[in-house]
Amino acid sequence: MAFTRILTNICSDNLPRSRDFYVSLLGFEINYDSDWYVQLKCPGNPELEFGIIARHHALVPPAYQTAPTGMYVTFVVPDVDAVFAKAQSLGLSILQEPKNEFYGQRRFLLADPDGCLIDICSPWSEAEK
Repeated sequence: MAFTRILTNICSDNLPRSRDFYVSLLGFEINYDSDWYVQLKCPGNPELEFGIIARHHALVPPAYQTAPTGMYVTFVVPDVDAVFAKAQSLGLSILQEPKNEFYGQRRFLLADPDGCLIDICSPWSEAEK
């Protein structure tokens, strides 16, 4: 099996609010913006895309129009502490402050405006303890 593209899409109750959350916190650029779907792209790598669709749009099956549970989205960034500082300056609700995890990532957790768990992390090594 070969893929030409893999795109994560999440559902939102308020597209402008969700769009602005990801643009402000992570620096995404807007690739497409409509009343039912927003597509964001990474400024340094336009192949990395993230989509947000209106939760109650006809393309989303009714059984999947509920708030997210049992999943989370991870964004690996060069400097997790810088993004954490940005999240604090934006007044976002942090679920877990930055912490070095046993598997070699330093991460913090927060929820996006629609309740999706967001994991923001950077690699770390024992030398950085």
